[in-house]
Amino acid sequence: MKKIEAIIKPFKLDEVKETLHKLGIQGMTISEVQGFGRQKGHKEIYRGAEYEVDFLPKMKIEIVVTSDMVDSVVEAIVAAAKTGKIGDGKIFIIPIEEAIRIRTGESGDSAI
Repeated sequence: MKKIEAIIKPFKLDEVKETLHKLGIQGMTISEVQGFGRQKGHKEIYRGAEYEVDFLPKMKIEIVVTSDMVDSVVEAIVAAAKTGKIGDGKIFIIPIEEAIRIRTGESGDSAI
């Protein structure tokens, strides 16, 4: 099992969610996060004063999948989230040692 964490632009969330649903992904966790990478924020003017916004709003998607689904899920996220501009985001793949469904006590692949 692997955990896929994707940091994407907020306006791409619905497109990514629909694409993953078509792949058969039944569950995911979404968080509103802030951060920066090479984009390094931007400057804004508010009431005549200029200030720098260091952290930009992003969406973090977390999905746990079986190891055989990792490549197709990553490809789907990239295809749906890509704009070709700086700040499109990142995907991280993390090994999961075990998963347990609290309600039934199922473990392993059957828990996800």
